[in-house]
Amino acid sequence: MAKDKVKEAPAGDAAEGEDGEGAPAKKKFTPKMMIIAGVAAAVILGGGGTAGFLLLKPKPDEAHAGKKAEKKKEKEKKGDKEGDKALGEIREGPDGILFYTMPNVVVNMQTADGRTTFLKLKLTLEVPDQATVDLLEPNMPRLQDMFQTFLRELRPEDLQGSQGSYQLRMEIQRRVNLVIAPSKVNAVLIEEMLIN
Repeated sequence: MAKDKVKEAPAGDAAEGEDGEGAPAKKKFTPKMMIIAGVAAAVILGGGGTAGFLLLKPKPDEAHAGKKAEKKKEKEKKGDKEGDKALGEIREGPDGILFYTMPNVVVNMQTADGRTTFLKLKLTLEVPDQATVDLLEPNMPRLQDMFQTFLRELRPEDLQGSQGSYQLRMEIQRRVNLVIAPSKVNAVLIEEMLIN
């Protein structure tokens, strides 16, 4: 009969603890479950941190707007006639002409052996009046594009000697005058020319 009692025991009794009190066994955290929980926590904390960083960082326009306004007021107080560095500087010359110093132009040039060679130019345009300067500034993207496409086609040999720099000045002047026609610049002055 003892065999009959064992067979009749319900299947739920197998889940009883060793003490036989009938309490269910506690679930253990396996390494797999711990890894999943760690990854989930990292995703939640990382997402929250990123969202907080993006929402709380100051806007570039708001942070620098005050500084730009102060610098502009200082220039107006000093009476500086220099333009924005991105556009160029304006200086007065003799007999009412103006010198417009353009932003530096840096291009990579073609070489016969395929080496990378850079040309850096600092150009100043001699202009007859303020009206011509007023035409140069809004056309600066066109001028810079023209410089890039023209200068990239040059080779270092093209710029050697006084003949090379003279031809470079004349070609740049011709191209600038095409961009700002019907106005014209009087001359192109090369303040600095580096070939590396």
